[in-house]
Amino acid sequence: MARKKVLVAGASGYLGRHVVREFASRGYSVRAFARNREKLSKEGPNLDPPVSDVIEDIVIGDAADRATLKNVCKDVDIVFSCMGLTSPQPGITSRQIDHLGNRALLEDARSHNVRKFIYISVFNAEKMQDSDMVQAHELFVHDLKASGMPYTVIRPTAYFNDMGMFFNFARKGHVFLFGNGKNRFNPIQGADLATVCADAAEEEESREIAVGGPDIYTYDETNLMAFEALRMEPKITHVPMWLGDIALFVLGIVNKPLKSILSFALSVSRMDNVAPATGTRHLGDFFRELAAKSG
Repeated sequence: MARKKVLVAGASGYLGRHVVREFASRGYSVRAFARNREKLSKEGPNLDPPVSDVIEDIVIGDAADRATLKNVCKDVDIVFSCMGLTSPQPGITSRQIDHLGNRALLEDARSHNVRKFIYISVFNAEKMQDSDMVQAHELFVHDLKASGMPYTVIRPTAYFNDMGMFFNFARKGHVFLFGNGKNRFNPIQGADLATVCADAAEEEESREIAVGGPDIYTYDETNLMAFEALRMEPKITHVPMWLGDIALFVLGIVNKPLKSILSFALSVSRMDNVAPATGTRHLGDFFRELAAKSG
């Protein structure tokens, strides 16, 4: 019997790499869609594993260029997409990547009779509709549900690589946080989330899955853990949300791509983000591994 084939779109990113490895470990043939071939063969900055050794074939392209997505789903059984805009790019919007890029991928999947589409969206999306990034995610979720294709929408709280940003700030000696630092959340490690994603490929029903990691922290506790791993005296400054709102207004005039990123950061800082817990990997261990690696 031929092996099932999965397309992983966004394969060179933090979650994409873990998903590639998880599917490969289960015997799937993995096709990777990525912007950069070299990144697939190197460890990422947040301990995300190299994956070129377990990928069957690679398609290099860009979600902003629909032509590079044509026939990417040929001979594929399952599509998994965590493809999205994660950092500001001049002239590129979340709508172009998170919505229209994924919609083009969905159209190609339908034309090739793909069995199922698995998509990574956002936990608590309904509470963050003022964020362009969240809006773009949810526009695609609407398209996916309307397509008639079996689907799973997975809604994680935050990834460990997001926490890597806090670690990098701590390493520089000073962390700035929007709000009072008391909001709670349970971030999830990439390999733990990849298990949820691969499990979803075997399910017949279409559904949404909210998921977080095994431990709940406040933002203050998260950053104190980073300083502790680095054996540095903690220095945390809480920035009032109204200052963030002013910065958002200014960026809307001078730098719209950066505004989109900041808008999402402000949205998640205004509320608790605690989803059903899964996984076995802990944030403190992740910080200690990063500290050991950075010397």
